[in-house]
Amino acid sequence: MDGAMNFTIGFSEGVVWGWPIAAYLLLAGISGGAMIISIVTRHFKEEVENSPLTKAGSLIGFVTIAFGMVFLVGDLHKPLYFWKILINYNFHSVMSIGVIAISVYIPLTAVMFFYAFEKEILKYFGFLSFVAKLLRPLRPYVEFITLWFAIIICAYTGFLISVLVRFPLLNTALLPALFVVSGLSAGNAASGIIATKFFKEDMHSFDMKVLHRIEWPIMIAEILLVFMLAVSLVVGNEYQKHAFLAFTSNEFGLLFWGGVVGLSFLIPIIFNLLLGKFTSHSRAVYYFTALSVIAGVFCLRMFILYAGQTFGI
Repeated sequence: MDGAMNFTIGFSEGVVWGWPIAAYLLLAGISGGAMIISIVTRHFKEEVENSPLTKAGSLIGFVTIAFGMVFLVGDLHKPLYFWKILINYNFHSVMSIGVIAISVYIPLTAVMFFYAFEKEILKYFGFLSFVAKLLRPLRPYVEFITLWFAIIICAYTGFLISVLVRFPLLNTALLPALFVVSGLSAGNAASGIIATKFFKEDMHSFDMKVLHRIEWPIMIAEILLVFMLAVSLVVGNEYQKHAFLAFTSNEFGLLFWGGVVGLSFLIPIIFNLLLGKFTSHSRAVYYFTALSVIAGVFCLRMFILYAGQTFGI
């Protein structure tokens, strides 16, 4: 794969995989999570028209993965040569397989965006009507394929860094599952914000109730996976036990307990359970807790990357 995939310079300024990669991992997770929730909800309701949630999920899915690629390419050693990774594949490399998945997923999100905003697009670009006629019969198949690739994209970001065998915090089979679940968490929060803020979805509609209901099992699964990750280090070998110090160190401990636990778990629990009867009708509180969840997922990516690379063998 040559030097084109050497994540050593760019924005990171000497850090192997730094905050731009964490930003990419967050945006890819949001994209996959929002797309999964949008497609599953649409089929569960057997929708014919595009709901605000469908539009929000399609918009988020397309924009976040496209924006995430800016961070990914910008952190390359030679960003102007990024096109080389699109024509040189190594099927024994997780990174190369991920590039293939992204190359398929991005066009799929563009098609999903077209489905969701077909009326608006044809209103200003009527000459694309022939494209709409070709794509309409294919929508169920495109949605099915997109759903699977959205799951793959979320999981791939975990597989990508879990192959780094010298870093016990990263080299674990739990990461792909954790990244899928946390991606769903962030995608769920982003979908609710966009649907209500920009597409006028009622805060108490059926779709919003669905988002509220699924956020709790998603959060519980995320907590369990984080707990399992910590326990696997505590009961592991000496290198894994050393890596567990990341959870208690001053720098990374603050990021984990304040950022991951505080923002992702405690704030939503406090506002939704303890203060729910006082804040259930507050749009501002909903936006605050949703943004807190997204920030917490970013802190999780930052913690995994920075602490993982710091506590290595």
